Amino acid sequence: MQDGWFHEMSSQWPGQTMTLKVNRILHVEKSLYQDILVFELETFGNVLVLDGVVECTECDEFSHPNPEKVLVIGGGDGGVQEVLKHNSVTEVVLCDINEVVIRVSKQYLPHMSSLLSSAKVTVFIGDGFKFLAEHDGRCDVIITDSSDPLLHDALAPGGNISTQGECLWLHLPLISQLRSMTLEIFPVSEYAYTTIPTYPSGQRGFIVCFQPLRKLSDTRYYYNAIHTSAFILPEF
Repeated sequence: MQDGWFHEMSSQWPGQTMTLKVNRILHVEKSLYQDILVFELETFGNVLVLDGVVECTECDEFSHPNPEKVLVIGGGDGGVQEVLKHNSVTEVVLCDINEVVIRVSKQYLPHMSSLLSSAKVTVFIGDGFKFLAEHDGRCDVIITDSSDPLLHDALAPGGNISTQGECLWLHLPLISQLRSMTLEIFPVSEYAYTTIPTYPSGQRGFIVCFQPLRKLSDTRYYYNAIHTSAFILPEF
């Protein structure tokens, strides 16, 4: 922070800096696991920064056919509200190692974190690996910001996993490596992306892995692209 401007610099995205004009600093705290900073911007509202890197902003708010049980590892800032928009969801378990992130998010990002108190949500403060090791239940959807060797066995048949997949403009070799590694475990692994203005290069990717309900082989005509193209219709 210098002269009212926040500068995000990291060796993970060399040669560039994200700079944001700060209206006011709302919260500064050093927890056991992370340095936590919250400040207000004119353009993006309140911003949560962990260890000098933008985690989320208020303006960032905006598949499985019928997910019922969802596990979120990380995400103490309150992203579970997006999960609960799906009426089929009956249970969400949120694991976050840092209780301070949850507390600060409830105070400064209230709209994003309000549904953490929902009756459908169970909050586990601790390491996601430990939670998976101690709980045998299967999940339809797992959303995580890290890799974990126990994720595969925690997934229900037909379920899927979405994990943080880095930026294609900055980390293409790493993304290729992640896809190759996940394809050794899952039959299907795809890279998807979205635009997020406060992330490096304005883009963030996801590695999505899943077990298909049925696996077709030895077909002469039908395959994934043919299936997708069948739903592309003329304007009339």
